[in-house]
Amino acid sequence: MAYPGRAVRKGDSRADVVKQVQARLDQVGCGPLEADGVFGAETESAVKLFQTRRTLQADGMIGPLTWAELFAESAPPVEIAPAGIVAAAREMALSQEGVRETSRNRGPEVDQYLTRVGLNPDGAYSWCQAFVYWCYDEAARKTQVANPCIKTASVLNHWAKSPPATRIYADRALDDPTLVRPGAIFIVDHGAGKGHTGIVTRVFDGQIGTIEGNTNEAGSREGDGVYQKVRTIASINVGFIDYGR
Repeated sequence: MAYPGRAVRKGDSRADVVKQVQARLDQVGCGPLEADGVFGAETESAVKLFQTRRTLQADGMIGPLTWAELFAESAPPVEIAPAGIVAAAREMALSQEGVRETSRNRGPEVDQYLTRVGLNPDGAYSWCQAFVYWCYDEAARKTQVANPCIKTASVLNHWAKSPPATRIYADRALDDPTLVRPGAIFIVDHGAGKGHTGIVTRVFDGQIGTIEGNTNEAGSREGDGVYQKVRTIASINVGFIDYGR
């Protein structure tokens, strides 16, 4: 659905546009909200809730970014990655289980992960996202296809730059765990620009098995190696990126 040209906000006189917004907000779980065409306090609160869930600025106004996020999920799924690369990335990640740092955020394998996203390992950077990118990059080379994964060491930058059609938002995953598939990438926001990520290995009973870098037995985002973990879907507060969608 095309952006209507200017921000939709409290008191907006375009009743037809407001009705579309209200219906969509209700559809994505930010209601209950009546599509009456009146952008009042309830609609504004629903917009802020939606923006908060999507890590957008919660100003209650629907500008181009919020509009794109709100109506993106109504588009049909787009084939982003060739068949096979998601499964290959999962297998590549599992092959790294047992990798350990030799010093803080350093080690032969860790240095390779960081170098692959363009960082100098001497900086001792956090590397969970670099690990994910390396797994997809190795899978792309193995399957001889283009790597669809965003090249970045930042978890939240990966989410922000991922194609909308590849995203499964946290609330949708919680409502329908069947949307989450092995090979998908989970995204957690810890606040202050920090996050954690890893690759899903299996889905069962509202939980996910994962393979993650820069973690430990306790599941820290600043651990010492590559581990398999089990997390609840409810604990993933941003969502999942599925390059096979």
